[in-house]
Amino acid sequence: MRLRIDFSYDGTDFSGWAKQPDLNTVQGTLDGALATVLRMDTIQSTVAGRTDAGVHATGQTAHVDVSDAVKPEQLIRQLNSILTVGSIHIDRVTVAPPGFDARYSSIYRRYEYRVSDAVSVRDPRSRRFTLWVDEVLDADLMNKAATSLLGLHDWTTFCKPRPRATRVRELQIFRWRREYDGTLVAEVQADAFCHNMVRNLVGMCIAVGRGKLSVGDAVTLREERTRTSAFIVVPPHGLTLVEVGYPADDEVGDRAELSRTRREPV
Repeated sequence: MRLRIDFSYDGTDFSGWAKQPDLNTVQGTLDGALATVLRMDTIQSTVAGRTDAGVHATGQTAHVDVSDAVKPEQLIRQLNSILTVGSIHIDRVTVAPPGFDARYSSIYRRYEYRVSDAVSVRDPRSRRFTLWVDEVLDADLMNKAATSLLGLHDWTTFCKPRPRATRVRELQIFRWRREYDGTLVAEVQADAFCHNMVRNLVGMCIAVGRGKLSVGDAVTLREERTRTSAFIVVPPHGLTLVEVGYPADDEVGDRAELSRTRREPV
C-alpha cells in the first residue's frame, strides 16, 4: 500500500531534505520515525520537493510504501508523538490513489520568500524565516521584474547546474506583495524548479528593488542563459515550500509517467 504524507517543518537545524551520513536531515528524521513506528529496519520515502539546508516547508508531500495492515489514522498520531521533539509535524496521512508519485505526479510547486526591508516592522520572532535588508526596496519595480519572467523558458541564468537535469521550466506565478507589517513576500510557482532557482530569482528582484538592476534586465539576463554576478543568491532561511499541487486522483498515474519521460523535476 502506498501512503501519501503531507507535512511541514522548520528547516533551520536540518541539512536539507536528503539523507546524508552523520548529518541531521528531514528525510533521515522522517524515515527514522517511520521505521520505528512500523518496526522496520529501513524505509525510504520519496518527496515532492527536495529542499536545501535551511529551507522550510508548510506544504510538503511525500509517499512511502508500507504493509496493507498499516492504519493511516493511527500512523499520524504515532509519528507526531515521536517527532514532537524535532521540527517536523505530520499534517495528514492518506492512502494514495493508484499511480501516485509524490515527486512525478506533481503539476506545480509553490514557494514563498520573506524579506523585511527598512520600512518593515522588525519582529525578532520571525528572524529564522525572514531575510532582513537595510535598504528600502521598491516593491513595484520588483513586481514588474517578476511578472516579466512568466512562461516556459530555459532558466540556466538562475540555476545551479546539475548533471542530466533540465533547466527548462514553466514559471506560472511570480509576484510580490507587502503584508500588514510591511514584510515583502514573493510568491513563486512553477511546474518544477531547478536547483537554487527561487533564491536566484528573489536575489535578482532585490537587486532591482535596490536600483542596482533595471526591470528590463530581468528578461535580458534570463535570455543570456549564463551564470552572472549581477545579483546574489539569497540565503535559504527566508524560503518556504507552501504547496505542492496534484491533478485529480484518476490522473496522477498518467502525470507521473509524462513527467518521467519529459523531464526530471526537482
